[in-house]
Amino acid sequence: MFACHFFQWRPSAARKPWQLGRFLPPVWERCQTWSCEGLSTSARQGQQAAVQDKQVSGGLEMPFAMRETETLFQEQPEVGNQYLEDALLRSYLKTHLPPKVQEEVSRDLEKFGNRLLTEIKPLAWECELNPPVFRQYDAWGQRLDHIITCLAWRRMKEIAAEEGLIAEAYERRYSNWSRVHQAIKLYLFSNYSGGFSCPLAMTDGAAKVIESLGIPGSLKNAFDHLTSRDSKKFWTSGQWMTERRGGSDVANGTETVARKQPDGAYHLYGFKWFTSAADSDVTLTLARIADAQGHVKQGSGGLSLFFLKVRDEEGKLNNIKVQRLKDKLGTRQMATAELWLDGAKAELIAAEGRGVASISSMLNITRIHNVIGAVASMRRMISLSREYALKRVAFGKLLKDHPLHMQTIARMEVQTRGAFLLLMEIVRLLGLVETNLANEQDQLLLRLLIPVAKLYTGKQASAVVVEAMECFGGQGYMEDTGLPVIVRDTLVLSIWEGTTNILSLDVLRSLTKSQGQALAVFSSTVQRKLELASSIEKLEPAVKLMQDAISSLVQLIQRAGSKGAVTMELAARDFSYSLARIYAGALLIEHAARPDSSSMDVSAARRWCNQELCPVAIELKNGSYDAEEAFMDSCLVYDGSPVSHSKL
Repeated sequence: MFACHFFQWRPSAARKPWQLGRFLPPVWERCQTWSCEGLSTSARQGQQAAVQDKQVSGGLEMPFAMRETETLFQEQPEVGNQYLEDALLRSYLKTHLPPKVQEEVSRDLEKFGNRLLTEIKPLAWECELNPPVFRQYDAWGQRLDHIITCLAWRRMKEIAAEEGLIAEAYERRYSNWSRVHQAIKLYLFSNYSGGFSCPLAMTDGAAKVIESLGIPGSLKNAFDHLTSRDSKKFWTSGQWMTERRGGSDVANGTETVARKQPDGAYHLYGFKWFTSAADSDVTLTLARIADAQGHVKQGSGGLSLFFLKVRDEEGKLNNIKVQRLKDKLGTRQMATAELWLDGAKAELIAAEGRGVASISSMLNITRIHNVIGAVASMRRMISLSREYALKRVAFGKLLKDHPLHMQTIARMEVQTRGAFLLLMEIVRLLGLVETNLANEQDQLLLRLLIPVAKLYTGKQASAVVVEAMECFGGQGYMEDTGLPVIVRDTLVLSIWEGTTNILSLDVLRSLTKSQGQALAVFSSTVQRKLELASSIEKLEPAVKLMQDAISSLVQLIQRAGSKGAVTMELAARDFSYSLARIYAGALLIEHAARPDSSSMDVSAARRWCNQELCPVAIELKNGSYDAEEAFMDSCLVYDGSPVSHSKL
């Protein structure tokens, strides 16, 4: 088995998903290897308890070797069609989509949900078992720089095209609702994608950039490939921004130089430190254009945006050398590499010096995809947890009959519901903007909510999946259950596309740039949603808590604004959390105020609003953002000796 793994085992093309038995973890495979056909759940539980009792009272009746292998018997959780089992998702679509659109979209999602179970889920585990391999040289010392991916990974690319996971957003069959349709398919696909959600995020982002530039003639072919439903024509894109000196700090960290050639093309020279989905067909990247003397302009004003193909027409790398593949904690299914650009031929696709502004639309899209992945991972772990609670017996009764266990899952459910509605609100607004149906308020709100949702759901997801792992006890820690894969792959979501602190500062920039208009729109939108529920008695406590939180937020801005930039920077993270909690609370209340809402909708809204909705107000009141506290922060970190980074 070791040798097979080392040399990258590949299943036969004729191998069917159900023939992958030993390569599928129990939690992902519906086939119950150890279960007894024809026995009900309760009967199995009774047999299990009887066996355990017999072993305790008369252990000598059973041979030791047999006892050792048979005493531990747990039924794996089974999850069905995720679309049909997601009541919140279906109620959202029924509430918001026009009837005809809702009917067609629901049909497609149900069909896709079935395909996820029968075809895509086995491929996902195959991707996990067969991560990419880097072959730098052949047997004779010739440099190859081949990144070898498994058949399942390449099949994922074909499926993504066939299902229109990118195309759906750009065909706009359902006008402004096309983005919602696409987002839900990606949400369902995420945990079954074998890591392929990442290249799809960047592909969507690249298509968005090209569209925002008016799809110039030189990029028309690329746009058509990026948004194709034809698996033979579909391209994926990379996003090569991170270099050795910085991640989010591209203004000061980008060293790559672009040199103009006589034919008008550019050759790029530099080192890309972290390139996800390095096996992609094309990429967008930033570089500094050198003048005739070889000088470049520093800062963000010196960055320009380039498009390049990773390989030429003969399949050879475009003057790119692969240094190594990254050894990551998670997302191991995907090739992330360090790349040298040694004269890579590229095309300047936006105005010189406008690289950061031009690629911003790509970052917005990839951040939304990050939110999709976060919400999907939470929903996946909760679905498995609640199914397991129906089967696992502990202390003489099912887990579902232990109140504390149910309380724990319910708390995770409330967090997931808030995150899901926040995601849907963002893609709804994006759909309006892309179809020219958005007003100025919609655009301001979208600009504010994207970083808020990304940073908050990234943190939520990490907390929820780790909590949910406990619901399986020791089984949650076992690799062959597949649960650690979900946990590992989720932890990166607070880092990808900007860390929590970076995005918190971005939230402040959006407020400053709009001169306070974004916050005014935020407040008025929340108030409108609360008014819908003002006459519903069961929601009155939640509405009151929300109104108090909004009032505290407005007062905080007035007080903090007079204290200067340092105070606002210190408050940035708590402020962003407050925005996320307040807006998600408003969405939950709005959803619970529907005429056909359920008692669960009302309970979720009330429980969400019982948490501290405006933590930034509490911290400001406690003086957490004062200069003295900032000084003590450094003292605590460096054990009583505040030092500058230059002295470290």
